[in-house]
Amino acid sequence: MPKMDGIEACMKIREERNMPIIMLSAKSEDIDKIQGLASGADDYLSKPFNPLELIARVKSQLRRYKKYNIETESNKSVIKIGNLTINTDTRQVWINSSEVRLTPKEFDILELLARNKGIVLSVDKIYEAVWKENYFKSDNTVMVHITKIRFKIEDDPKNLIYIKTIWGVGYKI
Repeated sequence: MPKMDGIEACMKIREERNMPIIMLSAKSEDIDKIQGLASGADDYLSKPFNPLELIARVKSQLRRYKKYNIETESNKSVIKIGNLTINTDTRQVWINSSEVRLTPKEFDILELLARNKGIVLSVDKIYEAVWKENYFKSDNTVMVHITKIRFKIEDDPKNLIYIKTIWGVGYKI
């Protein structure tokens, strides 16, 4: 490897990703294998190796990865922000383990804001994303829906935790 060795590459990948890593190396000493596995590799295979063995090891790692990462995959449909939980598959919302009933549009707005946590979305962007039509005039449709959502999910209307108004710009979670 021209810019970094396998150990460095493995460590760099592990900083950001959780995926199977199999090291293939000409180094076959025990210390090399130990360093490779200690750096984050899931398996280590020394050259020369049997290609069928490599295929078996790849399948084994993928099988294990899929089995133990199912929860992570399914959690893509669950958004948690503080005590607020949104399940986009079942279209349910909970605050402190109590279910909150939202209309379809309220749910769509809340999901849009939650998926864009920290990003300020303008009223026209919210309207166009939820109603799927162009925003032409300044009516209060989005503001009324936000008010209803806040009434349902916020404990104290004077101390808003979830949906913040950014005056003159829009809303954000």
